[in-house]
Amino acid sequence: MFAKEKTIMVEDHVRFICKRTVVSTRSIEPGRLYQFSVLDHVMEPNHIRLVYYYRSSKTREPGEITKKLRESLAYTLNCYPIVTGRLVKETDGTEEKEDVNLRWKVKSNDAGVRMVEARAAGSVEEWLRSVNREEELKLVHWEDMYQLHYYWSTFNVQVTEFERGGLAIGLSCSHLLADSVCAMMFIRAWADLTLSRSMMAPPLFHPLPPRRFANERLVSNNQLISQYIKSCSLMVSPSNVSEDHMVTVTLLFPDPLVRAGENESEISTFEILAGLFWICVSRAKGKRNELMNMSLCLDVRNLLRLDQSYFGNCMIYHRVPYSKPVKTKDKMLLFHAVEEIQNITKRLDYDTVMDLIEWLSSNNTGSICNGSDLVCTNIENMSHPRPVMFEEDLVLSHVSCYVKGPVAGGGQVIVLPSPSGKGPKSRVVMVSLPEREMVKVVEDELLLSFSPVVLMKNTKQIYNQ
Repeated sequence: MFAKEKTIMVEDHVRFICKRTVVSTRSIEPGRLYQFSVLDHVMEPNHIRLVYYYRSSKTREPGEITKKLRESLAYTLNCYPIVTGRLVKETDGTEEKEDVNLRWKVKSNDAGVRMVEARAAGSVEEWLRSVNREEELKLVHWEDMYQLHYYWSTFNVQVTEFERGGLAIGLSCSHLLADSVCAMMFIRAWADLTLSRSMMAPPLFHPLPPRRFANERLVSNNQLISQYIKSCSLMVSPSNVSEDHMVTVTLLFPDPLVRAGENESEISTFEILAGLFWICVSRAKGKRNELMNMSLCLDVRNLLRLDQSYFGNCMIYHRVPYSKPVKTKDKMLLFHAVEEIQNITKRLDYDTVMDLIEWLSSNNTGSICNGSDLVCTNIENMSHPRPVMFEEDLVLSHVSCYVKGPVAGGGQVIVLPSPSGKGPKSRVVMVSLPEREMVKVVEDELLLSFSPVVLMKNTKQIYNQ
């Protein structure tokens, strides 16, 4: 069931034990090709990293829980043949070409996923109190593809046991195959199968909704298409900000709607938080009479009448225009910003998204690049009454999410559901920015008026008080 293991290195507080290849327990249809959608192809150069932290009230032998998770992962992969396959560029399903103009597909061969097993010093609670961005990313194994794409695993799993109790499960995957919702649903499916030996929400593999009659006026009438034309034409170049200078702060907002003085059902928590950080980050970047460019990243499964278990990219990026002159110290600015965000979220509908899909299907575009935009991602809909639980004694305490690549823009704000017991309207927000800007954001009086609770500061220079 498992390929040979490879012992790897020790790095600071995390000790890497070995790297394995985990394959499914059931034979699959060899040679089957899985095609990507147009929403998949525009995400090609990017990847996703998740970390799930669990507290434990039970004492186990070292490696005991890792062994169980490794075995249940193999059973989980039975339902994910696209995850265990390998990337190829083919014209007719038989002959592989090296033409750069050809697009990727997945060839089903059950080559498996990479799994790294590791140990970390201390407890998971101690780790969460002192971890920074660089340390946290050591809990998520990732390998760049380079040239040997047929041997490259698009999904990677890392299980890290803490010596004094607790567990971290890291998942990384190519954004070409899946978005953040898919990645989180994979973790949930794996947890369900580990705990109850049944998968409550198996993945659904099918194309996006079929194309309709062509509409020659798509581009002129659709702001979303206009944005993708510009974003897909941007050259992907190294950021002006070194990755070493990026820091991440995770905040809990107990009830943003109440803090904003808004109880209207028409305004969502995400819209309030997106407006809040749009203003604060604009101020931190030195904007005085304008707001910076911001793109919303929104899950459109419901708009396209797709189930949440749909496997594939189904999140779109939509820039929020703000052409009116503003004063960033204006007390009413938050409400104006939220109004502009609502103009995007409320007008986004089935036809608008299908127009984009049809346009992408008819045009050979590059990958989307958000340049220096602030990108605000909404995955608050991943809240669920049933927690992601692998074992009865393993209690989920925190989830971190990173999107890496040109789609991430010049800074990221990711809105996540809050931990259980924190209230239905509370939210967790991960903010990733250059450190010099982050220092200003966390001291912004508008942000502080929402009384956020620091969950993870991810840098020693911030929130030292």
